[in-house]
Amino acid sequence: MTLADVVFGLLGIVCLAAAILVVTARHVIHAALWLVVCFGALAGCYLVLTAELVAWVQVLIYIGAVVVLMLFGAMLTRAPVGAVQELDSGNRPVAAVAGLATAGVLGTLVVAAFRGAYVDIHHTSIGDGKVIGTSLFRFFVLPFEVASVLLLAALVGAIVLTRREA
Repeated sequence: MTLADVVFGLLGIVCLAAAILVVTARHVIHAALWLVVCFGALAGCYLVLTAELVAWVQVLIYIGAVVVLMLFGAMLTRAPVGAVQELDSGNRPVAAVAGLATAGVLGTLVVAAFRGAYVDIHHTSIGDGKVIGTSLFRFFVLPFEVASVLLLAALVGAIVLTRREA
């Protein structure tokens, strides 16, 4: 076991703990800040795997833009900062069972889909920005732009729905 393996494992534990705190936090702002920790640990995992471009995209796009957008949206819509009892439906056990079942199904599908997959890492440029950039801007431009428009529409919809009449 190398030092890189230990660092990767510790970053994975931090990422998992922060992700659990994101979905269990009772304050929206606290959840967004735990999301920053989760994304930061994930960027560290990418750095350990020598995927520097993906790590910096994680930092710039997800931490720098998405989380700031979420915080801006929460503050702009005057979302309640404290715990609000009217918003708690009391379905946490059912939601936990549904989440675990979904994770099990997705895990099974991923294992079944990639069981026989083989990647020859000796002839692949791992972490190469040119390969990632070429595939992103040649094959995935439309899905990338659709996702950005969808996120913008979701933010505008949240602002419209939570706006109070003056």
